[in-house]
Amino acid sequence: MKANDRDRPVIRPLPAIDRARQVTEALAHYVEDARLQAGDRLPAERELMAALAVGRSTIREAIRHFQALGVIETRKGSGTYLLKPVSRDTVHMPLSLDTTHQRDALLQTLEVRRGIECEAGMVAARRRTARDLAIIEEKLDEMERVHIAKGTSGPEDLAFHLAVYDATHNPLFRQLLEQMREAFERFWSHPFDRQDFARRSFPFHRTLFNAIAAQDTEAARRETLKILDVVEEDIKEMSR
Repeated sequence: MKANDRDRPVIRPLPAIDRARQVTEALAHYVEDARLQAGDRLPAERELMAALAVGRSTIREAIRHFQALGVIETRKGSGTYLLKPVSRDTVHMPLSLDTTHQRDALLQTLEVRRGIECEAGMVAARRRTARDLAIIEEKLDEMERVHIAKGTSGPEDLAFHLAVYDATHNPLFRQLLEQMREAFERFWSHPFDRQDFARRSFPFHRTLFNAIAAQDTEAARRETLKILDVVEEDIKEMSR
């Protein structure tokens, strides 16, 4: 074995407990020990699976966590790359909520989302750049196309909102809301197994975009509230 291979940081296998959390920590340790810099490529998914003795879904959950933190990105056909330095101190805020009663859990989540998402819309309206606006509109156009074709557009809706969060130029908005979504993934996408959940909020996404484009912070807040008001109404109606 070459000397430089012997000096290469080793990713150690994990015991079969709390795998996703351990993979997240192991990746942070590896990046720090290997002194990877922004732009460096992370080990391939298969290499991570073999080294850590975990499945593909666990690796992808850890990758999504770091994507939510805005420190890595996955490039199709190329791999996963570091955007910012990661260390053992990289922020990790596990969220917990009693999801036995889905209605109550969703309403509690919504109370927090209202404060964060309204502020995100206002900050995005104030700080957005021309490039931000182009990305938000691109995501909105795709959301509208899919919604018209299929009557639902969950992933495209999420992509639109993530683009709004990115336009704030404050990574905490995306981190907090992405971690909330991941924590409650089981019922976040289609609560009550209803594909039509919050469908009536569809038109307000265009008006939210218009407010952000006009840099009208109060209008951005109002349109965000309209979207979340529909969400609350559907939670209460569909949980009866």
